[in-house]
Amino acid sequence: MKFMINESAENYLETIYVLSKELPVVRSVDIANELGFKKSSVSVAMKNLREKEHITVTDAGFIYLTDSGKRIAEMIHERHELLTAWLTKLGVPEKIASEDACKLEHVLSKESFEAIKKHANQYK
Repeated sequence: MKFMINESAENYLETIYVLSKELPVVRSVDIANELGFKKSSVSVAMKNLREKEHITVTDAGFIYLTDSGKRIAEMIHERHELLTAWLTKLGVPEKIASEDACKLEHVLSKESFEAIKKHANQYK
């Protein structure tokens, strides 16, 4: 399933997903702090994600992923985790592996990712 969404939006959705596992509620300020962005930039991104119905925002400013937002976030997060682990196993330092995984997770085809996943799972 291919979603029409850009890399920046995918990163925001993944960040919301990860933060929602760590915090009772996710707010724009939490996202800004996590990513090192200005709150105004995050607000624009949240407006775009809300318009595409990937998130909902309560009157109190709490941000929740919709079903579509959660599907995208889970897909990107799975790619990030697996690619980071795979690159680390290949001997890449963890910090670099994580940074490279962040780049790869957005451009890798589904077919290539599935092949890497199958290969990586052989060595668990």
